Amino acid sequence: MKLKHILTICLLALGLAAARGQEVKANIPGKSEQPAASVAKATTYTEPQLLEELGWYIGKRAQLSELELSKEEVDSVLKGIGLAASGKDSPFDLEKIGPAMDEFMQKKQATYMNKLKTKNATTNADFFKKLKENKNVVELPSGLRYEIVKPGAGPFPKDDQTVRVHYTGTLLDGSVFDSSVQRGEPAEFGLKEVIPGWTEGIQKVNKGGKIKLYVPPQLAYGDDGRPGIPPGSTLIFEVELLEIKAPGAAAAPAAKK
Repeated sequence: MKLKHILTICLLALGLAAARGQEVKANIPGKSEQPAASVAKATTYTEPQLLEELGWYIGKRAQLSELELSKEEVDSVLKGIGLAASGKDSPFDLEKIGPAMDEFMQKKQATYMNKLKTKNATTNADFFKKLKENKNVVELPSGLRYEIVKPGAGPFPKDDQTVRVHYTGTLLDGSVFDSSVQRGEPAEFGLKEVIPGWTEGIQKVNKGGKIKLYVPPQLAYGDDGRPGIPPGSTLIFEVELLEIKAPGAAAAPAAKK
């Protein structure tokens, strides 16, 4: 109970990292980590350099840059860190200052999220305007755009069926947030259990074909975002349709796309 508000503060700060989608990496089966010694020759660092790196790591993990603190605010943060490092008690009663700290962090987070959504809205508009120049891209009334990369030779799936696919999902900057290709194993999804952009888009390619989906945020995750996917993001998927299963066929457990 004593640390309830401080825990909320930490979660809010780390929540900024999830919104920004940094440090999200796919696990690639069969690829083992190389020992550090075999990757690079050990370098000698001074203690001040190590401590500076420690400070950077703490600030990076807390996503302090997203709070857009002034120099004076940074000095206050460093003052608090100094008190903790010297073993001194909190300068204020944690239970009393907790609600005010929660409000402060929530306002900072809201400011950051609104700024991010506004930036993404502009980026999305510019992207789709440029995309109109690609005559191979089809625009649907829903706002979904798609491009047939390679036509298939089999049937087209229906929205009550399950599909087996290989796919890679990227943001507009090209960064990969999810990929069955990188994992080395196809995925299965019921078309009624995925984002609207997938439900509609995958029905436009037949078995054996490849399609590229340009999914605006209202057909993806909207302003909510996901780990690795900032709020208001347009998503690009390259999908190969490997198999279509009959309605009711069991699908392999998978996260909602």
